[in-house]
Amino acid sequence: MENKTKKNAVVLLSGGLDSATCLAIAKSQGFDCYCLSLDYHQRHIAELHAAKNVANVMGAAAHKTANLDLSLFGGSALTDDAIAVPESETAGIPITYVPARNTIMLSLALAWAEVLKSQDIFIGVNALDYSGYPDCRGEYVKAFQAMANLATKSAVEGHAITIHAPLIDMTKAQIVTLGTELGVDYAMTVSCYQADSHGEACGLCDSCRLRREGFAAAGLADPTRYKKHV
Repeated sequence: MENKTKKNAVVLLSGGLDSATCLAIAKSQGFDCYCLSLDYHQRHIAELHAAKNVANVMGAAAHKTANLDLSLFGGSALTDDAIAVPESETAGIPITYVPARNTIMLSLALAWAEVLKSQDIFIGVNALDYSGYPDCRGEYVKAFQAMANLATKSAVEGHAITIHAPLIDMTKAQIVTLGTELGVDYAMTVSCYQADSHGEACGLCDSCRLRREGFAAAGLADPTRYKKHV
């Protein structure tokens, strides 16, 4: 499965379950992985500490954290402390959606990819077991890729950009099963929307629910450290 000649890839790494799996997939395909995280002044930074640890343990070629304060705009429970994180399922697009976050992160990844002479960007979006975010859909990924190939020097000079979303059609159970086969230590990852400073999960938010259900459906032990009994 590995390529004989390694190529560079930029991997968006949040520190959560999906992005760690995405990194493992990129590595299994023979890429040298340059991991990019975003400090957007989210509700907690435990996931950023997790991202640094994941990148180090999983042998990333480099890891950078960009700083862009999206709390200037608010509009999300993840960027505005005055908006509570829902602890039960909600209808429609939830308040944990961060306006334009994936577009911003992919744009930053695109910039770094051009500098690295990389034609490959990996993002761990998922359209099945997800919270209803519009920027986690396959049509969004295809649209961004089309834009990237119109907007970059790389593509204009014949080196087209590919946005890889290998988890897009997978259930959370399938994701954790594949990641486990690829050697991902999910105890390192933090998915909770309101984890504490030690990375302990609330066990109640949408992200915790999907993660917990994924391990259960896969028949695998959930290594998540919870603050509360669930």
